Formats: sequence, structure tokens, C-alpha cells
Amino acid sequence: MAHALHQILDIQELDMQMIQLMRLKKERQNELANINAIKADLHRKASVKEGEIIELKKAIRLSEGEVAQIQEKIKKFETQQHAIKKVEEFNALSHEISQAEREKQAKELRLSDFYDKLTAEEEVMKSLNESLASTDENSKLLEAEIREGLERINAEGRELKAERDRLVTKADPEIFGIYERLLRNKRDRVVVAIENRCCSGCHIMLTAQDENLVRKGERIVFCEHCSRIHYWPESQALEGTAAAPKPRRRRSTKV
Repeated sequence: MAHALHQILDIQELDMQMIQLMRLKKERQNELANINAIKADLHRKASVKEGEIIELKKAIRLSEGEVAQIQEKIKKFETQQHAIKKVEEFNALSHEISQAEREKQAKELRLSDFYDKLTAEEEVMKSLNESLASTDENSKLLEAEIREGLERINAEGRELKAERDRLVTKADPEIFGIYERLLRNKRDRVVVAIENRCCSGCHIMLTAQDENLVRKGERIVFCEHCSRIHYWPESQALEGTAAAPKPRRRRSTKV
């Protein structure tokens, strides 16, 4: 049993490295997604702003046309005034001219507001384009580094999987099946040592009987609290493995 657990512990060490790699890969992918999201948001804002500027320019051209039409109307009235001799008709045209002048002033005021808004929107557009250009430039190196890192992670993952596949062929099928089911549920170490009569997985105190069963190593012993598989760290079968516990220094009792 100790030898069978020895093989599973070696597989577990590879699995822990692979899980860590997958987490790191996910982080890198999220970083890449965030960069793309920032650029996409800037592109969207720039596109929306460009559309607003186009509509604003249309409104300006329309207002300019309206002002020009009113100006033509005023000129027409003024020409008519020079040709008439009756006071009543002259005064009526003067009234029309005054109304047209007021309408023209209102249109010009609105046009001035459009010009001011266009200037402000073009400044915003310029700022967005500068931010977009800067983001595109700065992100190139970062994206390249992230993709290079992902390639290294994938390469390392392939090496670990190849080694794992090799070890699996030598492992006890029954114990390996149990190990894999536990691993899928916990995504963490599932074969753990007993330390100071505690499960090093859930840190719950065990009974002396549980400890003796693990010491004997005659069968698989599961933690009653977390269902992990226990092994005795001082077992000779585990010495020299990656899972073997490191000797701890005793604390000094000197004051």
C-alpha cells in the first residue's frame, strides 16, 4: 500500500503543478482580455463620438443654410423698400425686416452654440484618438509578453502531462481511480500526511486508532472529515519522494 501511495504522491505533485499552471494561464488570459476590452471600449467611444460630430456638422450646415435664407429674405425686403413710395407699405416691410433680423439673430446664436459644441467634441475626439493610439502602442509589448508567457505555460503543461501519463501507467488502477475522483472534487491535494495526529488537509484532530491504521499502511485510510487519503510521513516507502516531509527544527527552550 505504501508503494502504491508513493506512486500516487508523485502523480499528485505533477497535478498540483498543472493546477497552478492552469490558474496562471487563466490570469494571463484575463489580462489579455482586459487589454482587449479597454481597446474595444476606446474604439466604441471614438466611433460614437465620430457619429455625434457628423450629426453636429449636419446640423451646422442646416443652420447655415437657414441663416443664409433669412439673409436673402432681408435683402429682398430691403430691395422692395427702395422701390415703394407709400409709407404704409414701407413700414410693413420694415416690420418684416425686423422680424427677419430677430429670427436671424436666434439662428446665428444657435449656430454659434453648434460651433462651440463642435469645437468641444472635436477636442474630445482628439483626446480619444490619442488615448487609443497610446493604448495600442503600449499594449503591443505587453500583449507579446503575455502571449509568450502563455506559450511557455502550454509547453510546460505538455511536459507535465507527458510525465503524468507515464506515471499513471505504473500506478495501481483502483487507487488511481479513487485519487482522480477526489481530485476532481477538491482541485487540491487529496493524499495528505498526518502531522501531530491531525489531518494536514483539514487540520482536524484524529483518533489514535486512525493514526495506527495509517501507520500500518495495510489499506487506504480516509479522513472522516474531509475524505482525503492519509499517509504516514515517516514511512520508509515515502522517503526520498517529493512528498516526503522536511525535518523541522526544534524550537530552543532557552530564555
